[in-house]
Amino acid sequence: MTKDDEKIGFVSHLVELRKRLLNCLIFLSVIFVISYIFSEYIYGFLVEPYSSAVQNDGIERRLIFTALQETFLTYLKVSFFAAFFITSPFILIQIWKFIAPGLYENEKLAIMPYLIITPILFLLGGMLVYYLIMPLAIKFFLSFESSGIITNLPIQLEAKVNEYLSLIMKLIFAFGLSFQLPVVLSLLARIGFIDSIFLKERRKYVVVIIFAAAAVLTPPDPVTQIGLAIPLLILYELSIFSVSIIEKKAKEKENA
Repeated sequence: MTKDDEKIGFVSHLVELRKRLLNCLIFLSVIFVISYIFSEYIYGFLVEPYSSAVQNDGIERRLIFTALQETFLTYLKVSFFAAFFITSPFILIQIWKFIAPGLYENEKLAIMPYLIITPILFLLGGMLVYYLIMPLAIKFFLSFESSGIITNLPIQLEAKVNEYLSLIMKLIFAFGLSFQLPVVLSLLARIGFIDSIFLKERRKYVVVIIFAAAAVLTPPDPVTQIGLAIPLLILYELSIFSVSIIEKKAKEKENA
């Protein structure tokens, strides 16, 4: 292949990449506009864990904002969050279409399951936050309220809209990304970077790393930290199992 051919090939790849990025940007922009139109409904959906947790506690609850622009910016943030969440599978498809022409058939078959399981794991992480972790965390924090009998003045939560939504969106992304652990470890095993023995021997170190990561990614409370750490430990054990299956199939292929 001559230098001119290499240059033409490189330019064609850049053109294809530009096309895929443009498709992602256009799709994200369209979904963002639609999400902003329905931002109030998205807001109501994200607030549901809080409203359900405080529904029958006998106190009139509300979410407040303390800056004129806070609610507007919150709706923008919520809209972008929803748009990115919805667009993620489309982005994965565009990445696949960009890299697929350069792969062999067996490589395509190997990568395809990861394109399917990645958004599923992300969704499972988000659902865990929404339906279990957030309600438990809210009740845990509300347990520190005081009626004022001992402290002379009542201590009552008046949560800010922006802070609450930032917290739940941060947790959804943190759990969703953390749930990609099996995907990452399986890919590393496929390229020969790690194996099941490597993962088993370093299990005790991984336990410490997982709890440290949970402490960094979540608020400073035991509910959310344990709520992230335990699923990650389970996923790590499942990763060891999946890596063992990958190794077994590779050996069978070599012996065939």
